[in-house]
Amino acid sequence: MANFPKMQSNFVKSSSEGYNFEFSKNQSSSHDLYSDETGVYISRHPQITLPTDSFLDVVSRVFSHKHDGKTALIDAASGVSISYSELQPMVKLMANGLHHQLGVSKGDVVLILLPNSIYYPIILLGVLYLGAVVTTMNPLSSFSEVKKQTLGLHASVAFTVLDRADELNSIGISSVIVPEIARFDSNHDQFEPFYKLISGESGDHDSVPPRTIRQDDPAAILYSSGTTGSSKGVVLSHRNLICGVELFVRFEASQYEFKPEENVYLAVVPMFHIYGLTLFTLGMLSLGTKIVVVKKFSLNEMVRAIDRYAVTHFPGVPPLVTALITAGKGVDGKSLKSLKQVSCGAAPLSTRIIEEFVHYFPHVDFIQGYGMSESTAVGTRGFNTRDVHHYASAGLLAPNMQAKVVDWVTGLHLPPGKAGELWLRGPAIMKEYFNNVEATSSTIDKDGWLHTGDIVYFDHDGYLYIVDRVKEIIKYKGFQIAPADLEDVLASHPAVLDAAVTGIRDEEAGEVPVAFVVMRPGAEASESSIIDFVAKQVSPYKKVRRVMFTNKIPRSAAGKILRRQLKDQLSSRL
Repeated sequence: MANFPKMQSNFVKSSSEGYNFEFSKNQSSSHDLYSDETGVYISRHPQITLPTDSFLDVVSRVFSHKHDGKTALIDAASGVSISYSELQPMVKLMANGLHHQLGVSKGDVVLILLPNSIYYPIILLGVLYLGAVVTTMNPLSSFSEVKKQTLGLHASVAFTVLDRADELNSIGISSVIVPEIARFDSNHDQFEPFYKLISGESGDHDSVPPRTIRQDDPAAILYSSGTTGSSKGVVLSHRNLICGVELFVRFEASQYEFKPEENVYLAVVPMFHIYGLTLFTLGMLSLGTKIVVVKKFSLNEMVRAIDRYAVTHFPGVPPLVTALITAGKGVDGKSLKSLKQVSCGAAPLSTRIIEEFVHYFPHVDFIQGYGMSESTAVGTRGFNTRDVHHYASAGLLAPNMQAKVVDWVTGLHLPPGKAGELWLRGPAIMKEYFNNVEATSSTIDKDGWLHTGDIVYFDHDGYLYIVDRVKEIIKYKGFQIAPADLEDVLASHPAVLDAAVTGIRDEEAGEVPVAFVVMRPGAEASESSIIDFVAKQVSPYKKVRRVMFTNKIPRSAAGKILRRQLKDQLSSRL
């Protein structure tokens, strides 16, 4: 392994080699993190021993960890809570009811179409404990999006809110309606089936059938935009989810003084997203910590929850951190004082935002992390540091994970300080894309490397910095939007001949989708009418924000849309 100097970097752009970094060579590093021969980066952290029992499900692993936690989940609005002594029995009752009352068996797919709720982890863990497969969706997804995903997976049962049940029933999916307001004493008839499931009143049987769940069995199918093209189903095994628990959540907690009842986490990040799912429905529950659940984001509700429940840890995404800064500017000196740590994932924060956060919250530790659905949220994570240089990084490589930085033109591996495409390898990498051999093989190579599509570099201390993206995915408030998905919708407009979508930087959202549209000869449509047309068919966060009318969509000889040219057009026209 090669030794290399410790350097402070100054960003420069090279026309021949993409992005390079100039350094002052003033200190040496004692860490052997990179091999000149193989191009492989390794973690600074020792390997973590993972369970070797092939017959092990993630739920059993979560509950195998001993802790002193008392309160598991609290509904921020109502104060209704679920204790740790109640949690595991509820999960087993849910699994039992799913099987005996709803006919769900091992391998069947169950949809969760819900906002954050104290019931969310119970449902998800119950499905996994039975050996069934969970698929999650944004509750604001359009009917066509829900139909496409559920029919493709042959989902048979869904947990959803009252106003989505009829839609699901119309496509042959049985719905269990979950109350949006946590209240165990509710007598509403429409919620009765759900309450029976978690109370044990769902049938005569008192146990789930004998389970033969292997670590390699599929556990979840989460739809991600992947590195290219339209949305794909990321198939995660029980082993992958165990890695998310052990290599991300529990490992991070091990780096700090962790006391279950004194550490209070705020769950605003959606549980249907890999970030929130790994944290709040799995990992944190293995630690015995208290989780305060917020149904959906509201700045005032978030601040009230932090103060009311003395929240200490706030995992977020860039828009949430930005909102917290806004709150911090206006507090009276008594609010938000319980916070000890704020972490950010899903997309990198700008330097300006980081500096503002440090200014308004000097007593709070700030860290960023990097992960993907395809890596079960395992990748890198920052750690408490007052070194502002490292605030901007996505942290250190997780234990048991390897990385490469590869020149996306030549395919050569790159040393510290050189930027290229990030490749990841390790036990957290997904099994495959659901029913998509071509996409799987183009994303995970024969040696097991996941080609992330993100442009990064490692510094000489092993910290990862995200520079840009090779891939074309638009990241809106931490959510991924595949341009191809929006292009398919635009192509269905009767007045549109051709269309392309790209992203444009936005201070609040990170990026927003902009459509380039070629009209059919003689056809007419306004910008607002096209925006409304798309909005009716997609989730709110996927909406096109601007429409640019053009005479031609730039394409390569192979027909690939040249989005860089579109971005250049945007720069010149806006």
